Amino acid sequence: METGFWVSLSIGLAFLVDFVIRVLAVIIVPRNRKPTSATAWLLAIFLIPYIGILFFLLIGSYKLPKSRRQKQEEINRFIIDSTDGIERVRRDHPWPTWLEGVVELNRKLGAMPLVGGNRASLNGDYQGSLDAMADEIRKARRYVHIEFYILTLDKTTAPLFDELEQAVQRGVTVRVLLDHIASLRTPDYKRTLKRLTAMGAKWQLMLPVQPFRGKYQRPDLRNHRKLLIVDGRVAFMGSQNIIDRSYNKKSNIRRGLKWKELIVRLEGPIVAGLNAIFITDWYSETNELLRRETEPITDDIDDNELDAQVVPSGPGFAGENNLRLFLALLYYAQERIVITSPYFVPDESMLMAITSAVQRGIAVDLFVSEIGDQALVYHAQRSYYEALLRAGVRIWMYKAPYILHAKHFTIDDDVAVIGSSNMDMRSFQLNMEVSLMVRGRSFVEEMRQVEDGYRKDSRELTLDEWMKQPLRSTVLDNLARLTSALQ
Repeated sequence: METGFWVSLSIGLAFLVDFVIRVLAVIIVPRNRKPTSATAWLLAIFLIPYIGILFFLLIGSYKLPKSRRQKQEEINRFIIDSTDGIERVRRDHPWPTWLEGVVELNRKLGAMPLVGGNRASLNGDYQGSLDAMADEIRKARRYVHIEFYILTLDKTTAPLFDELEQAVQRGVTVRVLLDHIASLRTPDYKRTLKRLTAMGAKWQLMLPVQPFRGKYQRPDLRNHRKLLIVDGRVAFMGSQNIIDRSYNKKSNIRRGLKWKELIVRLEGPIVAGLNAIFITDWYSETNELLRRETEPITDDIDDNELDAQVVPSGPGFAGENNLRLFLALLYYAQERIVITSPYFVPDESMLMAITSAVQRGIAVDLFVSEIGDQALVYHAQRSYYEALLRAGVRIWMYKAPYILHAKHFTIDDDVAVIGSSNMDMRSFQLNMEVSLMVRGRSFVEEMRQVEDGYRKDSRELTLDEWMKQPLRSTVLDNLARLTSALQ
């Protein structure tokens, strides 16, 4: 009799706990969360309550700690008060009527202004980009600021590390930021840190997950930015990490995978803006606020100089800065949109903007990889192909064994955006990213040449071909799409 009582009591308590979890989930989960994300979390909690609630407690909050958000607000005020190059914005050539509003949007979201008098050149050669960065480090006289999602010492990147070491020996201050979790997963992580320490570089892990040292936030909140600034004179940014193009993974090497990237080299006032992003992240990790140095600006303005605006984004900001910029440009497009994104998992607003553009008569091209390196994202991305193809989007699949990892898009003949941000919900909400909006026909034309090169090395996916996909692929794609909403 006594045993039966305790069994009944245990069952009753289990039902009560389960009921309380479900009620609390309905109250807490949807708060300040997108309906799709809230629904996905509620499904997980209701179907597998104990596991679902555990995962929600671990990764359910996409906000950075309050102290980090306060630092972002502080640094934003610093940026606003110390910006050069605004007066050099070219207004002698007609702007699109909508561009002023986009510039103001970016300014309010990320504090950075549009600045003029810049020069930019694209580099899509993987080894060539590393060589170009190493060459500029060789010329450094004051400082090198290097911030990358993944930075690792291997046979491909060794020459760049050699230049960093020689720069330190010349008396150049070398500061290095690398993402903790992303770099930790590389085979040469410990060797990389030892080399940085031995050469005398000042280095710091970004968003470290070290709970025993009092450093913890949601583990999959990552700093995905890629930046190199030398002496405030020249900067590089884009999609490429500092690692071999196979990412040194056995599975990638076995499959023969090679990453295809795009980096932009910049000179002019915009370099100070990118350095301000580094200063922000250095301050967040070290509590050291660096002096924001800029190079003297010459009075002569070349006809080929460009207007550019840095747009930082991530959980340190109140709004989804990159998503808002992308949506504004998609809706303002008048003639043509070309998107390149390795991980294309749009939310409802972006999917609506893209399909609406086609229905407005805008030609829309999307470049993705034919194969994927991350199964879950690859299948989630595929789940959108039918809707895009039916709307009239032309999908170009960059041929294997290359992973088209470049991240950029162009709007008409007026504006291009390049940076670290994918067009997926992770980049919109969870990752710290940096994008660069460039206004200038010469730069857009250079980007068009890059896109034409992609087209030659791609095959077009048709709706007829897509509808022949086996049922198992469709099931996998749809399941992966559901998990992508767990933000």
